[in-house]
Amino acid sequence: MKILTDNSMESDMEDLTGRVPRHVAIIMDGNGRWAKKRGLPRAAGHRQGTENLRKIIRAAVEFDVKILTIYAFSTENWNRPRREVQLLMRILEMVIDRELAELNQEGVQIRHIGELDGIDSRVAKKVVQACETTAHNTRLILNVAFNYGGRDEIVHAVQNMMREGIAPEDVSEESISQHLYTGDLPDPDLVIRTSGEFRLSNFLIWQSAYAEHYYTDVLWPDFDRICFKAALDEFATRTRRFGKTDEQLETESE
Repeated sequence: MKILTDNSMESDMEDLTGRVPRHVAIIMDGNGRWAKKRGLPRAAGHRQGTENLRKIIRAAVEFDVKILTIYAFSTENWNRPRREVQLLMRILEMVIDRELAELNQEGVQIRHIGELDGIDSRVAKKVVQACETTAHNTRLILNVAFNYGGRDEIVHAVQNMMREGIAPEDVSEESISQHLYTGDLPDPDLVIRTSGEFRLSNFLIWQSAYAEHYYTDVLWPDFDRICFKAALDEFATRTRRFGKTDEQLETESE
């Protein structure tokens, strides 16, 4: 998976200069429907979705996105058929085995957000190894939300704050943010969801409070570089007010 920028991307890069979201989060939805439309088993959709992720990681680097967070497996996904859950675990293991060396070589830092409890010990060990191997890379931070749930994340943050003895009067938005899995990272600027669904599905529900949202009918396996750039282009047209008025923003920009 070569993720270096090539010359054909220069015009696209110029179009996006200064307006690229630093942190993009993606809900990769639609693998099953992609397979069903083609008369294929759901497993084929998951495999194709995994192949597509390689393209989007490359595009993220090319477009100078610094942090990419992907929703790979939610805490609610354990309710899916056992065979499908096992398949998703095998796919995660396969991706680590196949891609880790090159991702590391290309400067991608892999982070896991979520819980390792409940994941097969062999797979969990490989996740930890992938994170440790790439820990010092700086070209792109790739957060893999696997066995992740937004509400569960907040519960764990509060529990950790209580263990640290933080007094109630010292609890603030900042202190909660610092105790989330993404505590040392900026919140996402843009959240993308594929497949035509219009909900967050328990993904980064604290961090995405002021993110711009982009929804598309395109199913995840078909969400290619062109689709990704369309989302970035749309983001570039948005005015991010953060509770302020247009007049205040105009004054600040003068």
